[in-house]
Amino acid sequence: MAYIVNFPALSNPNHPRLSSFSPIRCSLNLPKSLTPSSNSDFTLLCNETSIRFGLKKASMPNAANSVVYLANYHIVASVKPEPLKIMISGAPASGKGTQCELITRKYGLVHVAAGDLLRAEIATGSENGRRAKEYMEKGQLVPDEIVVMMVKERLLKPDSKQNGWLLDGYPRSLSQATALKEFGFDPDLFIVLEVSEDKLVERVVGRRLDPVTGKIYHLKYSPPENEEVAARLTQRFDDTEEKVKLRLHTHHQNVEAVLSMYEDITIKINGNASKEEVFAQIDSALTNLLEQKAASGSLAA
Repeated sequence: MAYIVNFPALSNPNHPRLSSFSPIRCSLNLPKSLTPSSNSDFTLLCNETSIRFGLKKASMPNAANSVVYLANYHIVASVKPEPLKIMISGAPASGKGTQCELITRKYGLVHVAAGDLLRAEIATGSENGRRAKEYMEKGQLVPDEIVVMMVKERLLKPDSKQNGWLLDGYPRSLSQATALKEFGFDPDLFIVLEVSEDKLVERVVGRRLDPVTGKIYHLKYSPPENEEVAARLTQRFDDTEEKVKLRLHTHHQNVEAVLSMYEDITIKINGNASKEEVFAQIDSALTNLLEQKAASGSLAA
């Protein structure tokens, strides 16, 4: 016999902002021996949300062979939406590295940076690493197909598939973006950090490195603690205004090319603000995206 159970809007106790989903109607086919009574208690699994509920017969029958029951219920396990797939782009000194740390810390995404992958592959002596090293030793750029394969293999690992990923500073060209799409990697969101050129130049030109500790300082925003540290600080050879502007020009050209691929899912973040204010903008966008994914999953159930 079929029993129709009407659930009001679900609420998620672990994530209050993921509440107020549309009502759910579930059809239960139970043998007569399990016909609901006033103290019946059942557990229903909708996707990855387990709902324990008791049933109470409604006054109006639904159909000739069906009876409508109203449910008193509570969530046993939270909705687990599809993991996030995020790309982030930002010019040198845009604060992208800081935002990646904040994003991965809060959302548990796997942080994937092409440069880090390249160094790791070379260190482990993998096939891709050996091929990349040959080009680098000749002073040549590593071909796209090698880097794309590294990124592909990293995104296919279990932790990336289970937890979601944050692809940092990649793709950098339309050909790289096209290759990722052909491999089936479609991001949910493409984040672009926008910082004025004057501020970027100021951030880069003022950077200094402590060769003893490896710590990065800034003469204005994060000065050294004492005179001893200040005396030994060095500046990278390419942290000059002229070289920074050349790097920015290249970056802007690359981003414009990639944006054509991700135009519909791109959000532009004002990166001129403090790191806390910048993250608040990103956090709001990611939270809204999770809400949409959770709501979509609940309706599908």
